[in-house]
Amino acid sequence: MIFPTDLASFLELLRLHGHEAYGLIFAFAASHNMLFTLFAGYAASSGALDIGTLIAVVWAGSFLGDAIRFWIGRRFGIQWLLRFPRLHRTSQIVVRLVDRYYLWLILFHRYPHGIRGVAGFAYGMSRLPWPTFLAFNFVAAGLWSGAVLAAGHAFGQISEKLMNDAFSGVGMVMLLVFLLLSWLLSRKLERVAEQS
Repeated sequence: MIFPTDLASFLELLRLHGHEAYGLIFAFAASHNMLFTLFAGYAASSGALDIGTLIAVVWAGSFLGDAIRFWIGRRFGIQWLLRFPRLHRTSQIVVRLVDRYYLWLILFHRYPHGIRGVAGFAYGMSRLPWPTFLAFNFVAAGLWSGAVLAAGHAFGQISEKLMNDAFSGVGMVMLLVFLLLSWLLSRKLERVAEQS
């Protein structure tokens, strides 16, 4: 099977190639891709992926992704962002907020769409010390991985109860609706973050 045509065959493909999937999930977690992480939780609910391994992979990916962005921000400062006006503006806002509210920002920056991509850089550009950042980032990465995977897993459990294999097309539609609603929520959070 080259390309899965329904949800059941897609989940079977994950079962067969789980080790490669974990590597891909690690990379997406490093970029705080919430939709892919939600889907990984959904796949774990069906047994296609191991939830314990997923938590470790997503936690490590999220933690290391921000640690690398912090290092880049600390090493290269704000100058390299001048070529990207939107990122430059957003990172300047986040740097100002970090100096006042670093604890809350580190704990919650992974959720709003607009902030999660640049916050790690902004932490590095701020006066926040490495040890403080690493400690809070470790806790925040664990909370994020648990919350997002649990949401995807819960959705999988609910959808499994609502349908059987004969309706796997309905399952795919439900998953897409769930991902669309998650995306809309993250966009709403982004707009709220930009207004403050």
